[in-house]
Amino acid sequence: MATITKVLISGFEPFGGAKLNPSELLVAELKRIEFKNLELSTVILPVEFDRASDVLLRKVNELKPEMVVAFGQAEGRTAITPEKIAINLDDARIPDNSGDQRKNQVIDKGGSDGYFSTLPVEAMVDAMKAVGYPAEISLSAGAFVCNHVFYSLQRALIGTGIRSGFVHLPLVNEQAAEFP
Repeated sequence: MATITKVLISGFEPFGGAKLNPSELLVAELKRIEFKNLELSTVILPVEFDRASDVLLRKVNELKPEMVVAFGQAEGRTAITPEKIAINLDDARIPDNSGDQRKNQVIDKGGSDGYFSTLPVEAMVDAMKAVGYPAEISLSAGAFVCNHVFYSLQRALIGTGIRSGFVHLPLVNEQAAEFP
């Protein structure tokens, strides 16, 4: 009998006045697919420093997945970019969807300066490239809500055995008018 792997995938709602977020679109597409040997759960996160991590970590505690992959949008990138490290810093160039614009603020005073992804980021990039998707490793998840969620996720899952990480997606064609 085949083993079923429980995976939690998250995306974000649109932010910054945008109408779309590619991570939300990805989550919607993945929900429509039936996977063999995979129990897929999804959640859309608010683009809010104070709520996003709490929503994701509540879902992790509820579902007890073996793997968590959080997705977000990265304006200016042209490839799918698995993130290697999250940093202990919020430093936003724009406000989140609640109006909170954090500047040079530590996420967790008791936490490490950074936490690494526990996903096989190199193998992920190689696999995507092998089937024709543009992909590269990223060493910066930024300092907005994506990095905040990535950092909080990695910190919370230390010692649990749950593999986890973050992947940034480039904008989709429909966003060209929003981000010229």
